[in-house]
Amino acid sequence: MSMGARVRIVNPRLGTYFSIFAALMAALFLLGLIFEQLRIDDGWLRLLLLVGPIVLYCVIGLSVSTQDTLGFFAAGRRVPAGYSGLVLAMSALGGTFIVAGCGAFFFAGFDALVLMIGALSGFVVMAMVLAPFYRKFGAYTVPSYLGRRFESKTLRLVSAIVAAVPMLLVLAAELRLGSTVASRLSGVEPAIFVAILAGVITLTVAPGGKRSFTWVAVAQSIAVLFAVMTIATVVSWVVTSLPIPQLANGPLVRGLVRQEINQGLPFVSVWPLAFDLPGEGFATLSKPYTQPFGAVGPLAFVIGTLTIALGIASAPWLLPRVAAAPSVYEARKALGWATVFAGFVLLTLSSVAVFMRDFALDVVMSDRVGPIPAWLGQAQMLGYVAFDQAAARLDFSSLQFDRDAVLFGLPVAAGLPLIFSYLVLAGGLAAALIAASATAVSLAAVLGEDVVQGLSWDPASKENRVWITRGFVGIAAMCGAALTAMAPTDPLQLVLWALGLTGASLFPVLTLSIWWKRLTSIGAIFGIVTGFTVAALAIFMGEAGMIALPSAIAGCLGVPASFAAAMVASALRPEAKRHDLEAIRDMRVPGGQIIYDREMARLQLKKHARV
Repeated sequence: MSMGARVRIVNPRLGTYFSIFAALMAALFLLGLIFEQLRIDDGWLRLLLLVGPIVLYCVIGLSVSTQDTLGFFAAGRRVPAGYSGLVLAMSALGGTFIVAGCGAFFFAGFDALVLMIGALSGFVVMAMVLAPFYRKFGAYTVPSYLGRRFESKTLRLVSAIVAAVPMLLVLAAELRLGSTVASRLSGVEPAIFVAILAGVITLTVAPGGKRSFTWVAVAQSIAVLFAVMTIATVVSWVVTSLPIPQLANGPLVRGLVRQEINQGLPFVSVWPLAFDLPGEGFATLSKPYTQPFGAVGPLAFVIGTLTIALGIASAPWLLPRVAAAPSVYEARKALGWATVFAGFVLLTLSSVAVFMRDFALDVVMSDRVGPIPAWLGQAQMLGYVAFDQAAARLDFSSLQFDRDAVLFGLPVAAGLPLIFSYLVLAGGLAAALIAASATAVSLAAVLGEDVVQGLSWDPASKENRVWITRGFVGIAAMCGAALTAMAPTDPLQLVLWALGLTGASLFPVLTLSIWWKRLTSIGAIFGIVTGFTVAALAIFMGEAGMIALPSAIAGCLGVPASFAAAMVASALRPEAKRHDLEAIRDMRVPGGQIIYDREMARLQLKKHARV
């Protein structure tokens, strides 16, 4: 009986729908390839790969609009594990980890594994410590969970305000990177595209909330995978005759590192707390690819991994995704799929970085005096590479690459048609839209559910709840756009700050709320505020050079402070509420009624009784 119910709540035609979308993406690419061979104007090719996918995303978002509360806030709790895992993986990576992360692998090599290990560890921690219990509770937002778990309106409001800060940082980072990618694809100024992308997010997500976001994000994830895998597979076949880039780059790396050392790339030694991943803009290669701890020190590597892992595990724009799974079992499976998809994408990006390094090494090793390689001149014209054209011979110190253009420059370096580069640009834009949409819809839910209605337990009518949050989707997107314009900061830096703040403020309290029965509402408030304050001060002081810890990982200082504050405050004012003990007991039982739904039904009955 239970298996039959599980089958009935999942749409059996999902595979067909997204196969059609994948076929449309392939058709757009092949059509562009044909047009390029027919010498169609380059502007039309760019427009095809920019506007075509966005139109498809908008059609999907509008076609699944809903007024149902459960559908709007939790996608009806009927999203299969595979799709949930795909959306979770791409929402966590976003355009920042895909585009800037590929550049980090290109410049830092081994040291960029801190991003991969941190992201994958974050999914493991979420699956083991938080996700199954959060899914059983069933709250739509993290502040709603904390408020209902401790029966505290103050805690709900405080956690909502704190959670909004890192979400705004992530939203600004993804809008900034997405506007830069869209500018490369269209030739229009990035500042204009910030507002356009905010409008696209509103149009695709607001009609159906989490339901629209889920299915649009699946389509966007397919676009990302199609773009990245197409270019990586083709280049792998051209370079190594093996169309499996994740395996083909191994033999290439051994010869690559030997030649890099022969051409003057020295082994670099940094102090243990150094965290010098490449920043935004142009930079030169400074260390061999496989040298460990040449940009990130060993101690900073461990701290950075923990910072990213704890931030992803407790991210208020990621954790509520598990509430869309049909059951606790499906939520666990979703995180398993998320780990697989994220690892697959990051391994592919490391392969892209190796192939791009190989092409750069060919330029450096060339002793020929004369015209520069054709691909290098084309890459310079596109703004991917910078060098002195008057130089008779280029070396690593005179050849500069844009960190956020390494992924897009590989098709040019391989001599492929330009439509391949435009396809990867479209994939990078889709990745940025996924993370930005995930953050915008989660921030809108926090504002609508926990800020506007945070001081009252009585839920608004179903129609009002949906319309209030729907309006906040546009407000959240515009706030992110305004922050992007006011504070143009490196997107990777912004995301690392956001993960540090999230891990320091929310992870300790969320963990203790499940695994320590003595935690009280006062302790939770003290833990959140203390962790956020310490992390924010540490980031500010690290950025100003007042402490030795780099700002990207300085937020980790708030984690032990948050644990200590929550436990001390709970011990000083112990509370033995029957509700808290029952909530913990119910959360630890996988089956049974969803706690949040039961609480909402009880409040609705009380409201009707009063009326």
